[in-house]
Amino acid sequence: MAQRIMILATNGFEQSELEKPKANLDDAGYETVVVSLEEGQIKGWDEDNWGNSVDVDLTVDKADSSDFDALLLPGGQINPDILRMNDKAVQIVRDFCASDKPVAAICHAPWMLVEAGVVDGKTVTSWPSVRTDLSNAGGKVVDQEVAVDGNLITSRNPDDIPAFSKALISALEEQKNKMNEAA
Repeated sequence: MAQRIMILATNGFEQSELEKPKANLDDAGYETVVVSLEEGQIKGWDEDNWGNSVDVDLTVDKADSSDFDALLLPGGQINPDILRMNDKAVQIVRDFCASDKPVAAICHAPWMLVEAGVVDGKTVTSWPSVRTDLSNAGGKVVDQEVAVDGNLITSRNPDDIPAFSKALISALEEQKNKMNEAA
């Protein structure tokens, strides 16, 4: 059975930050599930205008982190700002972090990590305007294409997607190896 990755997003997600990591995960044989606040479709933001729509597979009120192996949080300025106002979405992030499953957040998505209270003492990166929030939340902020600290994987922007995807896939492989060794 393929490992399942929850992609938590809503309207205004940065199109490339959802579509490209999702494609990379799908191509590597993982099952990706788009989870959002409402059924139907969510619309991406493509640089300076609305972009493609993506089908929602599951709503946050029906989603359970225990059914997934990892969490992917695409950025976009609008997307995480809406999601962090939803208690269930924030709890999902907390649950993934508490279970030590990989949590990958890119660009503005680390706002969700701040809201969930899981940044303190962690080395993280993000879009420049989010870095003060990460620092204020107790994070050690670095400016590099990907920062991995325990189960947290963060990146700065769409240019970092190859390294971001590689780090998430590596974390999933490590998780799978640990599960096989335990079995």
